[in-house]
Amino acid sequence: MNERGRMTNDDRVIVVGAGNAAMVAALAVHDTGAPVTMLEAAPRAERGGNSRFAGATFRFVHEGMAALEPLLDASSHELVPVSRVEAYSRADYLRDLMDTSSGRMVPELADVLLDESYPTMTWMRDKGVKWELATRKFVDKDQLSEAQPYTLPPGGAVRAVHEGIGLTDDLFAAVEAAGIDIWYDSPAHELVTEGSTVLGVRVRRSDEFVTLHGTVILACGGFEANPEMRLRYLGPGWDLVKVRGSRFNKGTMLDQALRAGAQAIGHWGGCHATPVAADAPAEGDLAITDQTGRHSYPYGLLVNALGQRFVDEGEQYYMKTYAKTGAAIRAQPRAWAAQVFDQKTLRYLQPRYRTQEPVTGDTIDELAAALGVAPAALRATVEAYNEAAPDDAAAFDPTIEDGLATSGVVPPKSNWALRLDSPPFVAYPVTAGITFTYGGLRVDPEARVLDNEGRPMPGLLATGEITGGFFYDNYPAGAGLMRGAVFGRRAAASAVAALGGRS
Repeated sequence: MNERGRMTNDDRVIVVGAGNAAMVAALAVHDTGAPVTMLEAAPRAERGGNSRFAGATFRFVHEGMAALEPLLDASSHELVPVSRVEAYSRADYLRDLMDTSSGRMVPELADVLLDESYPTMTWMRDKGVKWELATRKFVDKDQLSEAQPYTLPPGGAVRAVHEGIGLTDDLFAAVEAAGIDIWYDSPAHELVTEGSTVLGVRVRRSDEFVTLHGTVILACGGFEANPEMRLRYLGPGWDLVKVRGSRFNKGTMLDQALRAGAQAIGHWGGCHATPVAADAPAEGDLAITDQTGRHSYPYGLLVNALGQRFVDEGEQYYMKTYAKTGAAIRAQPRAWAAQVFDQKTLRYLQPRYRTQEPVTGDTIDELAAALGVAPAALRATVEAYNEAAPDDAAAFDPTIEDGLATSGVVPPKSNWALRLDSPPFVAYPVTAGITFTYGGLRVDPEARVLDNEGRPMPGLLATGEITGGFFYDNYPAGAGLMRGAVFGRRAAASAVAALGGRS
């Protein structure tokens, strides 16, 4: 405030980014009456960051269907009687976070995520985000019945209607209804600082630089769309992988914050990378969005160009393994693999597989030749796997970790180990698609960015994929969007508190 009590430019909150985390932060700031400006690097037609390309599953603590129903949009009510879901407790969520991060996730950040996950879902519902049961993500409508309801994974039971497109459309509608100022084609270029204090942002326009003063919330993603930074931090070959999401997440403000003294934390050599169709576009395509993901590999075999298996396809339910399986594929010759199925399991493939033309063969040799793999090598792999698969096929259950495991083959298959013996055989060529990076800025539970000495940097908050300390090695599906939203609200509260401190 100035001496007469009027708002000045310094009293503004500047949110850098325009995805899920950024819009939640901007809306939460607006709720307090403080002025807020959003900076979006993309033009309006490509706005929304990685969130627009997401499957838009949100992972949150809940007590089962009775707790989910109040969240659901009316369009999802028809799915309730044909779906079932168990409670997902705080302990369940914490276990999944710690298991996938090998126990490295910062505990105090986990506490905030766990405790504020369900309240944030209700807050987003009240802002106009439409939620639905994720049932149709896994099975077609004609496979659903009340007599045999589909069992949803407790941690992945709810998503936004129309996935990432619907999520961002709903949030933009709320932002625009609130009258929040959005600058498109306006990438943040650097932070305006005095020592460790952040005073604003310098914005790069087509013909000028513009300096905005105010408290800054960084919510502009990681460096996943920057091949130079991918090579620098993730290693050789990562500069060539496909980018599943926004082409605008170049890591510019992540780099600028580090140069300004912000502390780095997390797994800088790790990222969320998932199997995608081999013919997927090099960067996210808004006409396709999330439809290139290939996540049904637990029900078949995953083989490389040498015809060899290289992962335990059935280690856990795919929502706990898909984000690391892309990296395993990238490490294979030509960063290529094929997901191979027979007629017993084709019905369990997610509906999105229809967007890719499969390779088929009446025999394994025919399939191998069509894939460009040595027939003898693939045949030997399938024969060794079949010999190791159990006889009790009746135990197969695609909705749970069924314990149907191989014996005596390396790598093992810990669940869903049906023999591959019912032709014709079907294969889907895949490669690695990067979603977001794990290394980022260190924040405290209030979303304040800490400097290299461990002190909060005045005027600087962060949320979403630009933050580190959450995910290491792997990732439980839906935790990323939830993290962005929870800490978006935290960042907003801290930013507004900082404005008050300037009065």
